[in-house]
Amino acid sequence: MLERVHLMIIREVDRQGSLTAAAHALHLTQSALSHAVRKIERQLGTPIWDREGRGLRLTQAGHDLLALANRLLPQFEHAEARMSQYAQGRRGTLRIGMECHPCYQWLRKVVAPYLAGWPDVDVDVKQRFQFGGIGALLGYDIDVLVTPDPLQKPGLHFAPVFDYEQVLIVARTHPLASVAFVRPEQLADETLISYPVDPHRLDLYNRFLTPAGIVPKRHKVIETTDIIVQMVASGRGVAALPLWLADEHADRMALVPLRLGEEGMAKQIFIGTREADGEIDYLRAFIALARQGQTDPGGVGSGERPPKC
Repeated sequence: MLERVHLMIIREVDRQGSLTAAAHALHLTQSALSHAVRKIERQLGTPIWDREGRGLRLTQAGHDLLALANRLLPQFEHAEARMSQYAQGRRGTLRIGMECHPCYQWLRKVVAPYLAGWPDVDVDVKQRFQFGGIGALLGYDIDVLVTPDPLQKPGLHFAPVFDYEQVLIVARTHPLASVAFVRPEQLADETLISYPVDPHRLDLYNRFLTPAGIVPKRHKVIETTDIIVQMVASGRGVAALPLWLADEHADRMALVPLRLGEEGMAKQIFIGTREADGEIDYLRAFIALARQGQTDPGGVGSGERPPKC
């Protein structure tokens, strides 16, 4: 009979790469772990590992069990953590994953009143899931996913939070700085600077450049917003940002935000959750607070420019 401890052993041996390291992580002696490995294979009636010298390599059956372990164990751990929080009189921990680089400023504005209103709930932001959030949400590594690109999957729900306009930022000395709006062909000779996201997930490509058959001369990837805007301000390229963020930086740097196309590019930010968690009160409260007013982080809706201070 397959037991949870079998899945834990299979996962830990794969993570650690050796029986010795896995035994240490599981607080077992190496001989005890070796015995457990043999017992698993005997109980299941099929080899799980092939021996290669002192190492182990998963068989096809082993790979199937490892996939099962990676799906089920996070759910066990999540449930146990919640039960422990209840037992300790705490309501829980809200783990937020981000797939939206510019949204941290908005998140700070949401988290502050949320923590004040829910003193028994901790908040943890998982930055390492910036570009793999759907898997993290399905795998119970996070509870909430903030994303501009929801992927409809069974068991997940996405609620729209706020609307905004995506714009192109250029240096004030750039030849495009004086145009009313940007056309795709005007970016053919430009260096495009973006966050480290696959181009097919960038709206500037899939909604603006690619339909027009345009490819920028160069595509440069930078992880941080501050460096992106500094590169643009120094004339090293152009970048697409939310209007609220572009205006914030334009106030203190030599930048100009430009509309993408005559009609502009409207976008939304969504909060993704698991449907099974729909009745968790502190999670529902976070979504309600995040959606309050349905406005962008600059305090206005899509297509409007935040007022200057």
